[in-house]
Amino acid sequence: MKKDINPDVEDKVIKLSVKSKINTIHNKSEILFISTFPPKVCGIATYTQDLIRSLQSKFGESFKAIICPMESEDENYQYEEKIEYSLNTSDIISYLELANQINKNDNIQLVMLQHEFGFFNDVKNGLLLLLKNVRKDVIITFHTVLPKPNHELKEKVKEIAGFSQSVIVMTGISAHILSNDYDIPFDKIKVIPHGTHLLPFTNKVSLKEKYQLQDKKVLSTFGLLGSGKNIETTLQALPEIISENPEVIFLIIGKTHPVIVKNEGEEYRSSLKQIIKNLHLENHIRFINEYLPLDELLEYLQLTDVYLFTSKDRNQAVSGTFSYAISCGCPIVSTPIPHALEVLKEDTGIIIDFEAPEQLAVAVNTLLKNKKAQEKLRSKSLEKMAPTAWENSSISHAILFQEYIKDKKELNYTLPEINLDHIKNMTTNFGMIQFSKINRPDISSGYTLDDNARAMIAVCRHYELSRNESDLELILIYLNFINFCQQPDGSFLNYVNEQKKFTEQNNETNLEDSNGRAIWSLGYLLSMKEILPQKFSDKAEAIIQKNLICAEKTYSTRAMAFIIKGLYYQNSETNIPLLKKLANRLVKMYQHEKKDDWQWFESYMTYGNSALPEALLCAWLATGDEIYKQTAHDSFQFLLSKIITDDNIKVISNNGWLHKHDMNTDTNGGEQPIDVAYTILALSAFYKVFHDEKYLEIMKKSFNWFLGKNHLNQIIYNPATGGCYDGLEEKNVNLNQGAESTVSYLMARLCFIK
Repeated sequence: MKKDINPDVEDKVIKLSVKSKINTIHNKSEILFISTFPPKVCGIATYTQDLIRSLQSKFGESFKAIICPMESEDENYQYEEKIEYSLNTSDIISYLELANQINKNDNIQLVMLQHEFGFFNDVKNGLLLLLKNVRKDVIITFHTVLPKPNHELKEKVKEIAGFSQSVIVMTGISAHILSNDYDIPFDKIKVIPHGTHLLPFTNKVSLKEKYQLQDKKVLSTFGLLGSGKNIETTLQALPEIISENPEVIFLIIGKTHPVIVKNEGEEYRSSLKQIIKNLHLENHIRFINEYLPLDELLEYLQLTDVYLFTSKDRNQAVSGTFSYAISCGCPIVSTPIPHALEVLKEDTGIIIDFEAPEQLAVAVNTLLKNKKAQEKLRSKSLEKMAPTAWENSSISHAILFQEYIKDKKELNYTLPEINLDHIKNMTTNFGMIQFSKINRPDISSGYTLDDNARAMIAVCRHYELSRNESDLELILIYLNFINFCQQPDGSFLNYVNEQKKFTEQNNETNLEDSNGRAIWSLGYLLSMKEILPQKFSDKAEAIIQKNLICAEKTYSTRAMAFIIKGLYYQNSETNIPLLKKLANRLVKMYQHEKKDDWQWFESYMTYGNSALPEALLCAWLATGDEIYKQTAHDSFQFLLSKIITDDNIKVISNNGWLHKHDMNTDTNGGEQPIDVAYTILALSAFYKVFHDEKYLEIMKKSFNWFLGKNHLNQIIYNPATGGCYDGLEEKNVNLNQGAESTVSYLMARLCFIK
């Protein structure tokens, strides 16, 4: 067989992200973030830190974030990084000096200001002085938006907003207040919800054991402690809760707010302890009087059975603590602040009145006695909050920044680290589980040959690049599963249940494509036999040989394509006649359907389209027959013309296939990760053969679909779990992270090496 890979070209593909980094690192736009920052104990400090970290993780090659801490006269924090800009909010001169500093730096193209009224109380009109003198575009995030303002407040907010190019708020309610009560143009207001954290798969039982909370029903609340938290509402409700749930424990997580400590000491905490004593609740309360590291805080929230948010501030627009809790999948009982009213609907949480301990007791008892209700709320909450993940928040911010950055460079999405955690979580010692509920493997869904065949290809490729010995165990599991599915006549069954029995679905479904994928995966393994244990290749060879009679009888378009790829990778002269026979069938199908405006193999395009031209490219590489090369090239160009627009990918949707006599593809939703992955695999193959840079560029931009470059501007790949969401719909992302999607992402990601 002819060899297909030019080593120099392969190296170029593998290292393309490194080259990209080198080309962009010296020419970044700078964005100055004026805010409080850790180590200051402040919700906005944490918010800004999380936002910047997410922006740097997603778009670190596109622009540089510079921090400008705000401190009052009596504050003097030590920061992790060198500080070149700062604002003393107690000194009127500092506002002017900062404006002058910003104006002198031509690299700063945008100023991002986090606004809270309390930050600027020391100097009257200090903020306006800064804004009047800064000659750079400014975006302001309002963390508090008060309804029904008096004249003075209304005019102050209008003036601040007037100096900004855009105003960010975190809820739709806040946007309407700014528009209706402050007369700020609605098109100037951008709603970007408070970011939330994506989390890996966790086991609540083991977390409870870790924190000595086993056999407890855990209620919790967290945040900087102060009377506004209204913890006493929960304490007053606890006797009724305990009467039905004696194993309840309530965690009060967080230090007292430093300003409160400075002015009042621990008076509020002491008052809570007195209530606890009076109500004899000592055995049901645990104070965690610390400002916890993020990972520890998130573990406490993940082990929580019901999270309680009892703020009595009617005007609190948004709560970071609320966002943290819901991102951990906590069922939430909350007072009706605007943030809660927008997020907690009937199927995502329970709203109670302010200062209503009786309602709180009823809500908590209702949830604690119904685990199904808890799980439903958890799942619905995660679905509701997925668009607000910090990764998605950073995409929304970055797109907004692009409107005001002068060079207008296209956003450069950073390649995530390769992460096999979810692959491993989905794999038992028998095979890869088919489906996942969010990020939890659903063993009741059983196994499929399809998923295990694709998984074997992906992990073989990973082993080829990493030589990670743990990959060999996975490869053997998938290989054994394929062998398990092979029948005495050489064919394969696809569906296996949790009990490792073949299901009736095998009798109801055409299995040709599954059989083809099996041959593809076995051939791919054999292409790496020099670096794999010989027992692997011996077994793969035996399985293929047993199947050849069945393969010859295959007429399904995609099944033939998968078999051709498998035989090509197997690199056996003995099987060239079979490869040609199948390739000729594909060519005849193409010639039968081909018209001036339709260069395809069938009268419609459905799923896995890229596999067809890629298979014929493989056939040409194996045989040198020019008809395969020409057909591969022409059909692939036609396919790309239908799925690539302005270098962005939008694969054929399963909401409506593309038909020969109706080529309208103007639909959103129904896009599957597997189709994007197959396209990237084909682009990679065509680039290696034809050395045409356009394939490389389309390949990179197509991969950005997983990272958020799609019609929803939301991530499809979850970097916290290593899983990939199951599909991009018209208005949402399917958050289940099944085997097909996760393996498809990995196959695509392995076309690039970071």
